[in-house]
Amino acid sequence: MLKTFEIKIGPLTRRLPIMPISDTTAIASFVLLGDAELTDYAAQALAKRVPAEFDYFVTLESKGIPLAQELSRVTNHPQFVVLRKNVKDYMVAPLTVPVKAITTSAPQQLVLDGTDADKLVAKRVVIVDDVISSGGSLAAAQALIEKAGATVVGQLAILAEGDAVDRPDIEFLAELPLFPR
Repeated sequence: MLKTFEIKIGPLTRRLPIMPISDTTAIASFVLLGDAELTDYAAQALAKRVPAEFDYFVTLESKGIPLAQELSRVTNHPQFVVLRKNVKDYMVAPLTVPVKAITTSAPQQLVLDGTDADKLVAKRVVIVDDVISSGGSLAAAQALIEKAGATVVGQLAILAEGDAVDRPDIEFLAELPLFPR
């Protein structure tokens, strides 16, 4: 039988499967995709924590996309930007940075389409993600946003995992522990 971890996010409870990610560590696997109820609740709650002055939400492909979309709607920001994991043929002069995340063993990159990069020049952005853990993806997102000429004015996530719960530079709704194996 698969071990699970019960997490409470505001009035909502979810049972997350505990999955190994290395020889020494397991995580409670949180997947926001397809959970409209939780996406709606999280967007409403995080909207209260958004900096007063910002221009765009920026999220990382793929699990942060529904949250960024709902936050955009709730806060009256009609567009948001998605940092992709691969260069696509339709992209114009894409910007890239390497990224190392806790849930991915292979080296990856984050990619910002040059068209989106042009929109971000001299803008204030809020990074949105589902879970912040080691901070690798967040650091790469910050570097890419700064490479585009924008300033990060806030960082939001539904969950902070492991040491991320002690970071004063992120806003989140609930803590998610790491599990020793």
